[in-house]
Parts: sequence; C-alpha cells; structure tokens
Amino acid sequence: MSRIAAPKLDFGVIRTEFGLVDEYPSDALAEARAATDAHASGREDRTDLALVTIDPPTSMDLDQAVHIARTATGFTVSYAIADVGAVVVPGGALDREVRRRGQTFYLPDGSVRLHPRELSEGSGSLLPEQTRPAALWTIELDANGEVVEFSVRRALVRSTARFDYAGVQAASENGSLHPSIEALPEVGRLRMALARKRGAISLKLPDQEVVAAGPGDGRWRLELHPHTEADDWNAEISLLTGMCAAKLMLDAKIGLLRTLPPPASSAVSEIRHTARSLGIAVDDSVPVGEMLAGLDPSLPSTLVLMTEATSLLRGAGYAAFDGTVPELTEHGGIGAPYAHVTAPLRRLSDRFATEVCLAFSAGTEVPGWARDSLVELSELMRASDSQASKVDRACLDLTEATVLSDRVGQSFEAVVLKEADGKRDAEIFVAEPPVLAKCDGAPPEGKKVTVRLTDANLQRRSVSFEYAPS
Repeated sequence: MSRIAAPKLDFGVIRTEFGLVDEYPSDALAEARAATDAHASGREDRTDLALVTIDPPTSMDLDQAVHIARTATGFTVSYAIADVGAVVVPGGALDREVRRRGQTFYLPDGSVRLHPRELSEGSGSLLPEQTRPAALWTIELDANGEVVEFSVRRALVRSTARFDYAGVQAASENGSLHPSIEALPEVGRLRMALARKRGAISLKLPDQEVVAAGPGDGRWRLELHPHTEADDWNAEISLLTGMCAAKLMLDAKIGLLRTLPPPASSAVSEIRHTARSLGIAVDDSVPVGEMLAGLDPSLPSTLVLMTEATSLLRGAGYAAFDGTVPELTEHGGIGAPYAHVTAPLRRLSDRFATEVCLAFSAGTEVPGWARDSLVELSELMRASDSQASKVDRACLDLTEATVLSDRVGQSFEAVVLKEADGKRDAEIFVAEPPVLAKCDGAPPEGKKVTVRLTDANLQRRSVSFEYAPS
C-alpha cells in the first residue's frame, strides 16, 4: 500500500487493537543504550569513502549510505548497511524483544520502531559526520549495469551528507548532484531497464497525506505525492544489493531468501481487465510489468491500477535453507533470487541474512546464533508481515472514513471496476478523494457513473456507496 501521513490524526485505537507499543522492557532498553561494536578491532577503515544517505526528510533511522564511482568499464557501487549484528547481543533482552516485534510498523501518525530510538536513530544510524560500524558492499558493474563481481566486509564508515528524494530529484534536474551520487541516475536507469527485461513488476504507489481542508473546520482531504525518479533510482541500489546477497547465500547453500511465486495468469488477466475499465490502452503481448512501468504516475487511474496490481504479488514468503537449496528461489516481482539485507534497523531478518553474507564473503563460518535462527526467522517474519499488512489496511480504512465522514449524502463521480455478480458487490474507484470501495446497486462495469456516499463509519472503519441511475 502507499504510505499515508496524518500526524494530526489519532491512530491509537489501531495501536491498541494490534498490540503495538512504543515502550521497551527496561533490560532491552538498557542494552540498546550500552550497545558497543563487537568487531571494532577487526574492521577496515573506510571513513575516506564519501558516502551519503537518501531517505525521507523526517527519517532518523538511516540504514544505508551510498557512493557510486565511474570506472573505465562501468561503475563501482559502494553501499554501507548499518551493522546491527555487531551491536545487538545474541540471545539478550534486546534480541528477544526485536524478535517479538519483527519489524518497524508505520502508521499515519508515526511509527512503532523495531529497535529503541537510542539505537535506531542514534548509535546504530548512519547519521552524517558520525563514524559507524557497517557492512560495506562493493559491487562492480559493467557499462550496461550488469554485475561483474561483488563482496561485503565489515568496515568503519562515515556519511558525509544527508539527502531526501525530492532534493536528489531537484539536484538531478538542475545538474547539481553531489559527486558521490552523480552517476546514480544513470545506474538507476540501467538497472531499471534490466529489471524490465527480467519481467520485474514494480508498483509505484504514491504517498498520501491527510491535510486540513480548511482552517479550524475539522474537515480533511487527501493529497497524493507521486514517487520521484530518485525514489526509483535509490530503490534499484537496494534491490541490486539484495540480489547479490541472494547469490552469496545460494552459493553457500545457507541463508534466508525473500521469495514470491510468479503471478497467476488469472491475476494478470484481471489487471488487464481493470486497466481497460479505466480507459487504459492494453496490449496483451506486452508483459504486465512493462505495462505498469509505462503508466503516468500522476494520473488517478494509475493509483487505482497499481493498488489493484498488488494481487500480482501475493504469496510472498521467506525460504530458510541450510545445506539444500529450496525449490522456489526467485522473487517473482523482481525476476531473480533476492534477500532482505538493506534495512536491519527496521526489519529483523536483515541482521541475520547479512551475517551469513559477511561470513561467506570472508571465508569464515557463519556464527551459530545466526545460522541456528534461520528457520525460526522465516516464521517470525511471515507473522510480522501479516500483522503489518493488517495494520496498513486498518489505517487506510480509518483514513478513508475520516476524510469522508462529513460528506455523507454527497454524490461522487466514479469508475466501475467490477460489476456485482450475485456473490459480491460492485467495486468502484472514486478519484477525489482517491478511494476504492464497494457499491450497492448494479452499476455497469467499465462505465463512469455518479454514486452517493451513504455511510462513513469511524468505529467500523468503513465507507459505503450506492448507485441509483436517474
């Protein structure tokens, strides 16, 4: 789902419903405050590398820092990842607590963090002008963006600047990119082209922000903020690293992959059908990922189709293995084997997967605390992902009900995506505010119709529309 920002609304009821708490047990908090680098004496000093971070403007839990250099044959990508495995004591109170949480949960009024702020936004974060322990990936690319060779090792790094996506986008457009990421647009576009060739499916959902409709009147509206090209370029560096990590683990026959089966043909057909209902030209010979990549991200129709296209990415899971490679190794949305390693401050599994990669790259044994936890981690992450999906859905439902709560009885223009079939109500898309909803009556599929909002219930977190042709 797209991220929603609504800092002035209260989502406490959802925190309570799903048991999300900001507070940490006192012993876990004490460990976070006292965290020290367990590998300080054996690290390579790479504080000479002018790394920079690219994150949302309010983020303080900075997992990644990047530097890209042009070479005679292509590019060298240096990607530093916060080395959380070196500062969290295996089996300790903090380790137990973060295993319980699984990941950072994002709600419109703020996040519920995986690690305490003292670690995730302090001693473990790759903040500018701070020397930090990191897992430093070095990835050599040829002139087409293909991987030539790569490695990962423990290092000391120092970020020199902090950027956000809008700033990187603006700097790219006016030719003033920081030297460390001057080649990011080119590398990003090369990797995106390779992704399309692999049949990757990228859902570019815009962020949404709830803002006051008028001063002091208690009404709200939704604003859409489409992702920039800089978002995509930066994401490609993370995906590149995750693909390299997957290859390392598959070669070692030890690891934890993020897997996804290819989309079902019925799901692909349904997306093409929805696209036609929205008035989007569809060529059935074009792969669905390429079709989605060619859409204008600023159009409301793109929002609804991208939202519906999440059906193409169902069945994601984690495959833990030790000695025998799993039957399914690929991530269907990426078109290649892939592993989570780039967000250890925000996702539990990355700490352990990174430890496997560090050991195999150095030719040493995988630490027992990481190796012995892989199977358990796959289950912990499945449960955590399921919870995160439910939290996202609940937040979206409450946001829609809040934004529409003062408009019951009003009429809206809508597109009918699916007609009622006796088993389910019709499904419509209202462009303003952007809402996917069920609709009573029998509106004709693929047509633009006028519907009336009959209910917007904050307690049930639901909205209802009806169609009554004049």
